[in-house]
Amino acid sequence: MQRAGAAATLLALVLCAAIPGVSVAAEKAQLQQKSEELARVKARIKQLQTQLQSAEGERQGHNSALRETEERIGDLARRVRVIAVSLDRQRQRMAELEQERADARLQLDFHRQTMEQQIRAAYIMGRQEKVKILLNQQDPAVVSRVMVYYDYLNDARLARMNLIRDSLQRLAKIEQALSEEEQRLQQLQAKEAAEREQLERTRVGRERVIAALKARLRNKGQELDQLKANEKQLSSLLANIQEALADIPMERLAHKPFGILKGRLPWPSKGRLAASFGSPRKVGKLRWDGVLISAPEGREVKAVHYGRVAFADWLRGFGLLLIVDHGDGYMSLYGHNQSLFKETGEWVEPGEVVALVGSSGGRSTSGVYFGIRHNGAAVNPKKWCRRTKGKRISVVRSHAINNKV
Repeated sequence: MQRAGAAATLLALVLCAAIPGVSVAAEKAQLQQKSEELARVKARIKQLQTQLQSAEGERQGHNSALRETEERIGDLARRVRVIAVSLDRQRQRMAELEQERADARLQLDFHRQTMEQQIRAAYIMGRQEKVKILLNQQDPAVVSRVMVYYDYLNDARLARMNLIRDSLQRLAKIEQALSEEEQRLQQLQAKEAAEREQLERTRVGRERVIAALKARLRNKGQELDQLKANEKQLSSLLANIQEALADIPMERLAHKPFGILKGRLPWPSKGRLAASFGSPRKVGKLRWDGVLISAPEGREVKAVHYGRVAFADWLRGFGLLLIVDHGDGYMSLYGHNQSLFKETGEWVEPGEVVALVGSSGGRSTSGVYFGIRHNGAAVNPKKWCRRTKGKRISVVRSHAINNKV
């Protein structure tokens, strides 16, 4: 059956190649189909988010300030990161221009030294005029040879003068470019400082919001109720996502299915395992349905496998949450992020940066909640990811995982 299917595929490709315009039309149809699928995914997830917000009612109102503040922090942190990348590129450009300036100055010095030698040689010859040289020679052959030397020397001096002029013009352009790049660098640095200052002010406001939320939880019972409500909301979200995406096909491309990569997946971020799968939570008899990786704020969070983003938004108890659908009922979850770099419906590659480590969701310490679900049921990420040394987690580069066939 597999050989027959491969033969049919090969025949279809040959026919498409043989008939002009068929491949182009097929490609356009495929792009249109993908665009429609993306629109359907976004529309369905948007509907789910609206339903979640409506169901939350008063509870959502209590957390709206936290959500707004943490989303603002995420936006600011993302902008600071973009500016930081621009600053690195700007400094690299400055370094390249400074190297060009150094090379241009060396070249100019060389031309000047050569010109000085030519002028010195002319002076030693007595600064004879062309007519004087002609009158001082008796042998016509010598006259002809001397005149050739004279013209050659003049041409060399003229060429060297042109080189000096060109070097000066090039140096002036480099100096102008350096001055402009320096201004851009200063503007970027000022913008980064302003964004960071605003980010710090927003963080202070977040601490006040968290303190007010904690004050509402007067006892362990209320905290337990909220944790249960958070887990129930996440489970409902995952079930609805799975149902909504059931009839939208998952592109395989050259990637291996998620289900056969057990024990070979990378961890999403480098850090320390602060909470293991199945370990007890702080209150009640609740247990962790994923793991918590303790890591510094701002560290990169990477997708563990190829898939499509099914959810990228703030969710109570999990903060800025990213859910990636890998097909065959498998999903990976990344919570408590500082910033999200992907939107619903976008595709991600193994090892691609999708977020930054944070403490959103009202946490007091930074880290990443990482979970894996199969048909809605939580599975132990440690059994799916590469072995760790004690509680230390390191990220394996995507090409080392051999996710591709």
